[in-house]
Amino acid sequence: MTTATLAPQELSRRIAPGTAVRNTVTLAWRNLVQIKHNPMELLDLSIQPIMFVLLFAYVFGPPMAGSVEAYLPIVIPGIIAQNALFAGMSTGFGLNTDITKGVFDRFRSLPIARSAPLAGRIIADTVKQAWSMAILLLVGFAIGFRVETNVLAVGAAFLLLLGFAILFSWTSVFIAMKVNEPEKVQIFGFVVIFPLSFLSTAFIPSTKGIPSWLAFCMDNSPVTQLVEAMRGLLVGGPVLEHAWIALAWGVGISLVFAPLSLRAFKKRA
Repeated sequence: MTTATLAPQELSRRIAPGTAVRNTVTLAWRNLVQIKHNPMELLDLSIQPIMFVLLFAYVFGPPMAGSVEAYLPIVIPGIIAQNALFAGMSTGFGLNTDITKGVFDRFRSLPIARSAPLAGRIIADTVKQAWSMAILLLVGFAIGFRVETNVLAVGAAFLLLLGFAILFSWTSVFIAMKVNEPEKVQIFGFVVIFPLSFLSTAFIPSTKGIPSWLAFCMDNSPVTQLVEAMRGLLVGGPVLEHAWIALAWGVGISLVFAPLSLRAFKKRA
């Protein structure tokens, strides 16, 4: 009886690296296929970004930049960065849903890598974020936004955004492991991510005219660094310094929250 009880756990500890990768890809695909049964999830990733682009462009564009066209190079990279942070919350929301509904208990009974459910969720949500960024760029093109760099720079912007989003998503994973309801993960998103994205240059060209103490916080925000790097890659401007600082922020955040998340994951799952 003891052997039968421990067999799944023992097998999961002996999973070969190649098998662990296949387990992760399988579970990532499982999370993506769920969209077919829950299309509202994809609509959330599409409609909300479109709504933000149209509202900010047409409401704030003329008074802030003189016209919608002049404001688009400022706001499109900012909304892309903001949307990546909010989309990262879906990773924690999905993980908490799986745990509270007992899905992870079923995964534990399977001879798969213990890390596969967590890694599969993160990879699937990264694919969803790529979709969301593509939607934002298409909507931007439709209303007048134009990329002023080249294809390689756009590809680098995708990689930078997805890399930062993966690193930052460990915050939502940690929250998901500590709360008992998926809705509490969303509350974290609105309480922390919303002000963090607005206390940056995501929707303004610079911090000129803002009180010095607040400008200092905004200029050194990880969101500001990410937004400025995205602007440089999409419409031209400094890139390397902002990109390295943004990634350094991301690595620092992941170094703190990844071990905490994995520890909480082992205890809870």
